[in-house]
Amino acid sequence: MTDGPQPGPGGFGAPEPGYGGVQGYGYPAPAYGPPIQPPAMPPAPAYGYPPQAAPAGAPAPGTPLVSIGDISVLSDSIMTPAGALPLRGAVWTVTDMSRTEEKIPPVAIVLAILFFVFCLLGLLFLLMKQKVTTGHVQVNVNSGGRFHSTMIPVSSPQAVADIMGRVNYARSVSM
Repeated sequence: MTDGPQPGPGGFGAPEPGYGGVQGYGYPAPAYGPPIQPPAMPPAPAYGYPPQAAPAGAPAPGTPLVSIGDISVLSDSIMTPAGALPLRGAVWTVTDMSRTEEKIPPVAIVLAILFFVFCLLGLLFLLMKQKVTTGHVQVNVNSGGRFHSTMIPVSSPQAVADIMGRVNYARSVSM
């Protein structure tokens, strides 16, 4: 038994056969041709101060902040179906193309006809009103020389206010 290093095929100090002439774990020696280079290793951490972390409460890059129709506002960009737009300096435009109408529901007309015979009290049913909101809200974003527009259908005034609030938040983030 020997306690020292064992000689390779070429004697002491000669490289043993293996990966590119140097034996390495997990990399077989090539059968022919030039030796294959091992995959690049990630850079080692630099000495000195640690990298600056984001301030407390700031979202990490790529974190979704708000979604407006098919537009998603991330913490560092704006994602649209056509691709990414830069967040910084984006110009947002909102156009409310909805309308709210008041009309008498059909049930009120039926009740007014049925109760007309009772001292004209059935006519009070015609005072019933129903508010119906129809239409859509158009949201445009222009950033980095590119433009995207989306139409969002709405069915209530609260939905319009919600979209306006989302766009105002996106405006505040993109400054």
